[in-house]
Amino acid sequence: MFQRIFSKKLLAAGIAASLSGAAGAASSLDESLISAVSQALGETEAVSAQYFTFLSSFKVYNNLAADEAMDSETVAEIVSVSKDGNTLIYTDSEMKRIGFVDITNPTLPSGRGFFSFAGEPTSVSVAGNYALVGVDTSDSFTDPSGFLAVIDISDAVNPLLVRAIDLKGQPDSVDVSPDGYYAAVAIENERDEEACVTPDGTQLAQAYGEDNEDLCNDLGGEMGALPQAPAGNLAVLNLMGEPAGWTLSSVDLTGLADVAGGDPEPEYVDINVDNLAVVSLQENNYMVVVDLPSAMVVSHFSAGSVTLEGVDDDKNKLLDPVMTIENVVREPDAVAWVYDTWIATANEGDWNGGSRGFTLFDWMGNVAYDSGTAIEDLARVSGHYPEKRAGKKGTEIEGIASGCFGDDELIFAGAERGNFVAVYRADLDNAPTYLQILPTGVGPEGILPIPQRDLLVVASEKDDADEGFRSFISIYQYGADAPAYPQITSDANIGWGALSGLAADPVNTNTLYTVHDSFYEQSRIYQVDIAATPANINDQIVLMKDGETVNYDLEGIFARPGGGFWAVSEGKVRKTNNLLLDISASGKVQNEIMLPEAVRANQVKYGFEGVTAVGSGGSEKVYVAVQHEWGDDPDGYVKIGEYTPVTGSWQFFYYPLDAAEKGWVGLSEIVAESADTFLVLERDNQQGPNAAIKRVYRINLASAVT
Repeated sequence: MFQRIFSKKLLAAGIAASLSGAAGAASSLDESLISAVSQALGETEAVSAQYFTFLSSFKVYNNLAADEAMDSETVAEIVSVSKDGNTLIYTDSEMKRIGFVDITNPTLPSGRGFFSFAGEPTSVSVAGNYALVGVDTSDSFTDPSGFLAVIDISDAVNPLLVRAIDLKGQPDSVDVSPDGYYAAVAIENERDEEACVTPDGTQLAQAYGEDNEDLCNDLGGEMGALPQAPAGNLAVLNLMGEPAGWTLSSVDLTGLADVAGGDPEPEYVDINVDNLAVVSLQENNYMVVVDLPSAMVVSHFSAGSVTLEGVDDDKNKLLDPVMTIENVVREPDAVAWVYDTWIATANEGDWNGGSRGFTLFDWMGNVAYDSGTAIEDLARVSGHYPEKRAGKKGTEIEGIASGCFGDDELIFAGAERGNFVAVYRADLDNAPTYLQILPTGVGPEGILPIPQRDLLVVASEKDDADEGFRSFISIYQYGADAPAYPQITSDANIGWGALSGLAADPVNTNTLYTVHDSFYEQSRIYQVDIAATPANINDQIVLMKDGETVNYDLEGIFARPGGGFWAVSEGKVRKTNNLLLDISASGKVQNEIMLPEAVRANQVKYGFEGVTAVGSGGSEKVYVAVQHEWGDDPDGYVKIGEYTPVTGSWQFFYYPLDAAEKGWVGLSEIVAESADTFLVLERDNQQGPNAAIKRVYRINLASAVT
């Protein structure tokens, strides 16, 4: 499931657009996308590169065994590919296995089973006919252990373990050199985030656990701090000959970092064509470059810090990028060589930082480029900003990868909390150029470019069958003339998300209006220009009542022919009322209209969802759709309310719902087609493979019984 938190009501866009004569709004994007997003990012350079489009996805639960429940929690975290480019291998730490996916036809990926371990697979990389899998078997943080599994995948249907190499520590990232001669494994020996640690590394058992943080501080410790023995290192494997003869050495990384130098915690490793391995020490905010043939450190440097101006650093249910974060350390997670010259870092952050973007260093640690707030800005104008994470690490750039597609070296930055990958074109002489945003599943982790097949693969690890989203692997195809996503964006100074209603302007067929629901505060109406490609939110009206902003749960909007709007706010039982709102063109709430008391008394959880109107002046009538059955409704029927403004009176009609296959079915939108004929949107509350009912019906109220 792509992260489209506005998707429920945008199904009604087709209704509103067709009635306004705007059905021809473009569904694909052209160069205006670049100018729109470039404005948000401060870019002005025209882009001529080709683009990626979504091709297919593989749901990880489809690789479960026949006797395993389909709602079992699965994970696709790190992903690699066989040497012929036809088989994906992904790690599933939750199920303690690696899985295989046949992408010979990338439009129809299919599961080819799995291989299980007595431990947690953390990473996978391919060397020839072998998959090298880091497996964590640690009993505790103080007694880390693990091994490198060497799996013969020449027959992916029947994989075979040919060797298990003791790594004498807890492995994280694994990478194989482009020439296939070396493998490097980051032995993290990760810290215990609930341990109370003093500056000399002593752990205070009496203050263990997050509930004891105040006690820990009083005793002179810090929760989850470094150092925590044993120290990590980089394991280097010489892959000459057959696996039985491969030899292992260890590179000591202690004494290098400025932060807890005695306790390096290697997080991620990437190897370039010169067999230089770059290693991120995330918690130490440090980078190390190792020459693999000699197993020696050739450079090391701090990842440094940045000051970010114009960011949203407050979890306050508003998209307000007005804060400054000073001297925040980068604390990189994933790293990748770009042009085999620069080192790209995904500045996710850990316990002390996270600079919300990516950086390009040369191999000696000089900063060639830092994305600053660009990715935060991109998320905000694309409807992907995770406001609940604003006070922490924002979009949280965790993954980074690069690859040469056509004539272009491309950089792929994955936002774990924003659920997208940002694509940039690298340039040896200039700053990278933003190209496009690709939507992903929830929690994108592994990013795998496959240039030889013009494919990009992204593994998204979050999985929750009860909530309706699953872990899956997305496959994108390179070569499109224009991006197909996003279909709506906004001006740089307007953030948006959770869109929940849509209405056509009665005069300008190129203008629509939309609103957000209660996910955000300070209710507002967005103006959308659908002549732009993608459709562009170019203005916003903040609603005001008695001189103050208001916080409604807006679920529907209608633009009145004479000016102004009708909108509905969904009520919550025993908390707020369902309200029909009379709003002026400037956003002033002129009247809050409630249902009759006898009707309100029967309200259950679900309330107003859509609104429309017919007529004007003394003949105007307003219609509201109630989503679900209330206490006085017959089973399977919901109310459609008719309000006459001139008299202030209500009457109601019953609408018969389709039977739900799973969950429930309700009304989600209503649009007037004529004085008596209406289009309604009926839907279930299911997502992904369980979604069954998303239907538009035409109804006539002239002969309906009230």
